[in-house]
Amino acid sequence: MAVSTHGDVGRGLEGLAKISGRISGAIESVIEGKPDVVRLALTVLLAEGHLLIEDVPGVGKTMLAKSLARSIDCSVRRIQFTPDLLPSDITGVSAYNQERREFEFKPGPIFANIVVGDEINRASPKTQSALLECMEERQVTVDGHTYDLDGPFMVIATQNPVEMEGTYPLPEAQRDRFTARISMGYPEPSAELEMLDVHGQASPLEDLSPVAQATDVRTLIELVRNVHVSTSVRHYAIALVTATREHPELRLGASPRATLQLVRAARAYAALEDREYVLPDDLQYLAVPVLAHRLLPTAEAQVERRLPEQVVAELVAQVPVPDPRR
Repeated sequence: MAVSTHGDVGRGLEGLAKISGRISGAIESVIEGKPDVVRLALTVLLAEGHLLIEDVPGVGKTMLAKSLARSIDCSVRRIQFTPDLLPSDITGVSAYNQERREFEFKPGPIFANIVVGDEINRASPKTQSALLECMEERQVTVDGHTYDLDGPFMVIATQNPVEMEGTYPLPEAQRDRFTARISMGYPEPSAELEMLDVHGQASPLEDLSPVAQATDVRTLIELVRNVHVSTSVRHYAIALVTATREHPELRLGASPRATLQLVRAARAYAALEDREYVLPDDLQYLAVPVLAHRLLPTAEAQVERRLPEQVVAELVAQVPVPDPRR
């Protein structure tokens, strides 16, 4: 049973900080030593976005996704992506009802508030693309009929590095639907020792109870939408994205959707920091997780092992920072 949070929601950003703090605490009781990763996951949730978690097996990608999902009292479905998974296995299918003598729609697992897609890049590109309409338009079209998805709606997908066996690279259009990509990384020795103590006998995920409700998250999302973004900060966001399109080491820069999601994520991050306005620092902090996965390096950059993350970090250091008071 989720705790009552209606009083907190009514107190604006102060209430948002309390509820988000409870969600963070619940997740961090399962994920040891990764507060920055947890904060980014919450930022994406409140920005009405989708999260891509990429790393090697065994570092807690699925555990992070499940703990975030279980921290909120809402509908949660998990999809294990495999090479034989079909698009209809995700969206649903129209089946013939012999009693009624008509077709009726059987909703797929995408009809949930939080959808955990495990190892998304083990399915074929055709199946991966079944998520495109769902993630962008919050709706599903099957046999000419459109079905809306209830909010909040968030896809949390995990994937293994593309050089690992049995994986398909995500299409550019799908990567662009994800607000941010994060990596878990290996834990510090102290955090790994604590993990052995906590996880050694039983999984703490089994004891994790919801600390917020779906209605609370919808209200917090509305609060985030009202966070102020000054004209100079908006211009700064455009300058950062434009710089990726003009960089000689990138053959594909960030899209206008990336600009929009960068600003949305900055609003959410500012709200989590208990601020009613966005600073250039917020854009700088979010630039790599929000922009890097959308970029394609040139062949020469790939030969030199230049990563898009490095290019974005250099652009953040080079693009002039505006005066946030303007």
